[in-house]
Amino acid sequence: AGIYMVARNNVRFARAPITGELVAIVGMFTALFAATIAIAQNDIKRVLAYSTISQLGYMFAAVGIGAYAAGIFHLMTHAFFKGLLFLGAGSVMHAMSGEQDMRNMGGLYRRLKITALTFIAGAVAISGMPPFSGFWSKDEILFEAFKNGHHLLWAVGLLTASLTAFYMFRQVFLVFAGKCRADEPVRQHIHESPRVMHIPLIMLAALAITGGVVGIPFFEGGSPLHHYLEPVFGKEVAHQMAALTENPESAAHVSLEWVLMGISTAAGLLGILLAALMYFEPLKSRRPSFLNPEVLSVKYQAIYALLANKYYIDEIYDGLIVNPIKRLCRLCFSFDLTVIDGLVNGAGWMTRFAAWLSHKFDIYLVDGIFNSMATLVGSSSGFWRRLQTGYLQNYALIFVLGLLIIIGGIIAIS
Repeated sequence: AGIYMVARNNVRFARAPITGELVAIVGMFTALFAATIAIAQNDIKRVLAYSTISQLGYMFAAVGIGAYAAGIFHLMTHAFFKGLLFLGAGSVMHAMSGEQDMRNMGGLYRRLKITALTFIAGAVAISGMPPFSGFWSKDEILFEAFKNGHHLLWAVGLLTASLTAFYMFRQVFLVFAGKCRADEPVRQHIHESPRVMHIPLIMLAALAITGGVVGIPFFEGGSPLHHYLEPVFGKEVAHQMAALTENPESAAHVSLEWVLMGISTAAGLLGILLAALMYFEPLKSRRPSFLNPEVLSVKYQAIYALLANKYYIDEIYDGLIVNPIKRLCRLCFSFDLTVIDGLVNGAGWMTRFAAWLSHKFDIYLVDGIFNSMATLVGSSSGFWRRLQTGYLQNYALIFVLGLLIIIGGIIAIS
């Protein structure tokens, strides 16, 4: 998506050459950076994952220097051989009962011939070997970098191409060559993948081998791919097609491209040869002692650990970003529990306490006063009810008794 975005916005990037240069530098640095990580990985999928990052760096370097068609061309060919390699890795894992560590594989060619042959086709393509598809797109990127004066980017790209060939054939030799290093239970169940898996491998292998033909500038007037992209990239594609016209400058370009093509092929072959000397068992006897992987990993333990641990990017990312964010989240969580929830829960408890207190006040004081008055009135009403009999003789008797009490009181006082 990023490659497409930069290429599709080529008009804007053409007006900001410094930005394009920055994209190219970051892209080529990424290509080399990821390639150095891939050479020390033992997980079959992780090697391919960092290979993908490296190839994306190649594409960004291309679009950054203005070779938009070359970047899109490599994006297309990369889809063929990287899709093939990932599906091939899946086929290997299927045969190995889910095993991903290449140190526990080996010798799988005898059992997985279709997977092995198609995987090797993808490895050759990504290594930039002619006439496979990856050769044409990668060579065009390197040629455009050198031709436009980006010689340092070209040199880094050439080194990355050699490293790519090295780690891909390291993977091929560890997985398919030599003796099988799997455990006995796993070894007994190793089998070729079913048709539903190996037919896509064969189709992608065919594209990895021949898919680059659409971008080869050997046709009259240019390649089909460049013609197709010409409405989008216009001047840039037309400039690339100028190499096909008959003039001294274009002839020099063609000669230069043949030379650079030979150099990039030699760099890829060097990477393959180095991988064979280090990891192909039949060549162990011819291997110099300083190319022994075990000796190198011990002798340069710090460098090996740095590459195997991916430059500690994950640890640095955890230390600088993930863990501080986690601590902030824990702090926010504690603040929420103690302060926010404390206030809310405290307000809830206060409300409940006030409601309980109001309830008790209502029952024992308000209701108590009124209920006591009602009880007093109710209990005294019987006495007053007896006084109000309605009979005249009772009233006269009470009158006489009261009169006697008054007289008796007067007499007593006097």
